Amino acid sequence: MKVVDCITYFDEPLLFEIRLNILDKFVDEFVVSEANFTHSGEQKKINFDISRYKKFKHKIKHLIISEKPKDLFEINDKNKLNNSIYRLNAANRIQFQRNYINEYLKKFSPNDWIIYSDSDEIPNLNKIDLQNCEKKIVIFKQLFFYYKFNLSLTSYDWFGTKACRLKNLKSIDELRNLKPKKYGWWRLDTLFKSDKFINIKIVDEGGWHFTELKTPKEIYLKHKNDEHHDEFDMTGITEADIINMVKNKYIPYDHSIDKKDLKSKWGKKIKVNLTKIDDDKLPNYLIQNKSKYLTWFD
Repeated sequence: MKVVDCITYFDEPLLFEIRLNILDKFVDEFVVSEANFTHSGEQKKINFDISRYKKFKHKIKHLIISEKPKDLFEINDKNKLNNSIYRLNAANRIQFQRNYINEYLKKFSPNDWIIYSDSDEIPNLNKIDLQNCEKKIVIFKQLFFYYKFNLSLTSYDWFGTKACRLKNLKSIDELRNLKPKKYGWWRLDTLFKSDKFINIKIVDEGGWHFTELKTPKEIYLKHKNDEHHDEFDMTGITEADIINMVKNKYIPYDHSIDKKDLKSKWGKKIKVNLTKIDDDKLPNYLIQNKSKYLTWFD
């Protein structure tokens, strides 16, 4: 049985270095899917540099996507002010980047485990024995961090990384979008809904979501180019605002608010405070190498 760790990549070299060192003893191959366009559709250079990771080079497969999805909506004078069109196109680009991994996975065996994370999510594989796991789907309940390795959004659990054996994988995008909830056997809708599952395991203490471990300028550029770039533009948040947020340890986003209520969930006037947590909540690799990454600790 092999374990294959898959991510989509934009420009997160620090987190990938940490990912490799944390997961190396568990993972047989790391698959990195990177496109030469952003989620907003802008052309970008290929940022992943395998030469940075010489120790792990033999375990890394870098997939480069130069083609664009064929199902994008054409932007014209009639719809250019319709934000939902831009959002749908961004979602299609993300789905395309994730599912580009599907073809490569055909080389593996049916019982091999496929793990998918966004690039800032790292599963804690110490908390599950995949070899003997009989559940079809595994979802990792993760601690949520912003800006620094030890600044946590303690009020919210993150269900990011998901895994299954290859024989149970429909597509990487469908795996990603599975709901983090166990449904009873009597729920007939699970037979027809691709995002609902009965045979599922939730892994407590299942890892870490280290989001926005970047400079304020990099955070600003990330939001200008990601899936929700149109929503970010509507907030009017500037790079100077982000500098202030990092300094004062808060985020301008309320994860508890309905995603459709944009004005209430995201904006300059929203302040959700972050909490500094003890190092023992972090991966052992980070604790043992804290001096190397001290810039990213509060």
